Amino acid sequence: MTILTLKLHWPSFGIGIGTMVGIAVVLFFVYGQMLEKNPDSTQVQSDTQTTLDLITGNASPELGSKDAPITMVEFGDYQCYYCNQFYHKTESDIVKNYIDTGKVRLVFKDFTIIGQDSVNAAHAAHCAQEQGKFWQYHDTLYNNWAGENTGWASSSNLLTFAKQESLDINQFNQCMSESRYVKIIEDSMSNAKDLGLTGTPDFFIIGTDHSVTKVVGAQPYEVFDEIFKSKLKS
Repeated sequence: MTILTLKLHWPSFGIGIGTMVGIAVVLFFVYGQMLEKNPDSTQVQSDTQTTLDLITGNASPELGSKDAPITMVEFGDYQCYYCNQFYHKTESDIVKNYIDTGKVRLVFKDFTIIGQDSVNAAHAAHCAQEQGKFWQYHDTLYNNWAGENTGWASSSNLLTFAKQESLDINQFNQCMSESRYVKIIEDSMSNAKDLGLTGTPDFFIIGTDHSVTKVVGAQPYEVFDEIFKSKLKS
C-alpha cells in the first residue's frame, strides 16, 4: 500500500459570498517509509504509478511546456459555478505567472456531475481538440457560462461556439454525432470516483519528485502560488 502523509493548510479561503470553503491538502509519497513497511520496492512503485495514472490519464492536451517541472490537473465540469469562478478569478494569473513562463503545465479532466449538458460540453471540447483548439473551446465554454442546467450548453449553442472558433463544422458535427469521446469522458469520471472526488473543481499538483498536492475547491491564486513556489524549491 502507498503510504501518504497529510498536512492541512489553515485557514481556508472563501471565494466571495456564499462560496464553499475548500481545504488545500498536501500528500507526499514518502519513499523511505514505504520501503521500511514494504520491502518490495517494485510493488511500491506500481502503487504510486497507479495513483498517478488515475490523476493524469484520460486528460486534455497540455497547456504549457511539456518540460515544465510541475503538472497541475483540474477535474472540472463546464456547468459548475465554482469551476467558472476559478476560470475567471484565478486561472489567468496562473497562466501568466507560471504556465507562460514554463514552470507549470495544466491539463483538464472531465468530472461531468451536473447534467447531460455537462457531458455534451465536454464532448464538444474533445471534438475541438481534433482541430487543435481544445483550450480555445474550453475558454469559450467558460466565457459563455450562464448557470447550471439553464440550457446555455445546448447542442445548438455548442455548434455556435464551434463556429466562433472557426472550426471545420462538418468535421465537428461528425465528431459529435459519432460520440467519439464518450469513453474518455466516462473513464475520466471513473478516475475521479476512484480518487474519492465528490465535487468540482478539484486539483492535483504534481512535482518532479512525484509529490502530489490536492487542492479542494475554487481556491484563490495565493493558495496555488504558495504550492508552486514550494514545489519549485524542492
